[in-house]
Amino acid sequence: MSDNDNDEPKIYLLPNLMTAGNLFCGFAATLRIIEAALVIQQGHSAADLYHQALAFILGACVFDLLDGRLARLGGHESPFGREFDSLADVVSFGIAPALLVYQIVLRDFADTGWLIAFFYLLCGTLRLARFNCYAIASTGKSTSDFIGFPIPAAAGVIASLTLFMLWMEEGSKELGNWKYAMAGLMLFLSFMMFSRVRYPSFKGLGWRSQRSLPHFLLIILVLAIGVKYYQWVPAMLFVAFLVYGFVRPFISKAMRHEIEDEDDEEESESGSDAK
Repeated sequence: MSDNDNDEPKIYLLPNLMTAGNLFCGFAATLRIIEAALVIQQGHSAADLYHQALAFILGACVFDLLDGRLARLGGHESPFGREFDSLADVVSFGIAPALLVYQIVLRDFADTGWLIAFFYLLCGTLRLARFNCYAIASTGKSTSDFIGFPIPAAAGVIASLTLFMLWMEEGSKELGNWKYAMAGLMLFLSFMMFSRVRYPSFKGLGWRSQRSLPHFLLIILVLAIGVKYYQWVPAMLFVAFLVYGFVRPFISKAMRHEIEDEDDEEESESGSDAK
């Protein structure tokens, strides 16, 4: 066997299939947004295409959650998986949300609109690059915290709030100029991705986590409500996660461990999920 064969990176099937699903969703969302722009130029409504793009972005969040869980479950975390995941995240959580908000809102801002969208993409990409640098320098210590708001959650906030706004418009409710707050939200999330605000990674919550019957029933109830009221429940959950980082320091340790299902010995800093 040659030296080059020995240097071949290990590719674990299931985690990387989930990452490929993430990338597929990001690519499909981008295509839908481009198609929407062409449809609007022809004078037709692009609401269905926007809804499809939003569904793909939220689907990418699910795939991104699963790839890390599967990798840790089988002990298959690898440098290849980390790099592949980051590249997929640039498409699904960087390019797709930036194009979406630009097409729906920011194009009305003339010359500054595309700069806001690019700034979000730039901050998200730099965050992922910083994560990879941290991971390489890491001594292998486990982490229980994100440092700054993770980019998949930032994309989830953007996609879910956009879905909520489209639902409001379809319901003939007056939205007014509130949609222009998306420009400020994009800038805020860009800075949050590089903030020092800590967010739980929920690494302790896995396939083998044990919870009481009331907790289990509560999770089932939230999932059922989320499926029935998909127009606003995802927005509520993602915004709640965003706000949680600010109120977290004021919550007792016992309550935090109950909410986050983390072990006492897990502290923070860079690790395999610090996106």
